[in-house]
Amino acid sequence: MSHRPRPLRRPMHNRWFGGVCAGIADYFGLDPAVIRVGYVLLSVLSIAFPGLLVYFILWVVIPEREYY
Repeated sequence: MSHRPRPLRRPMHNRWFGGVCAGIADYFGLDPAVIRVGYVLLSVLSIAFPGLLVYFILWVVIPEREYY
């Protein structure tokens, strides 16, 4: 039996700016608040610019989940 991993997608619900943190949380089965707090802490500790750049790149690269 082969198990196919879920694709990483940005949700259309439960999102703030682009849904990047919510998509990552959904992919790993975590609470989106945990990912958001971790992202903010990491961004603040890295002088924010790299965090903003990574967020923008992920926003462009991770496709939005489509609901039919």
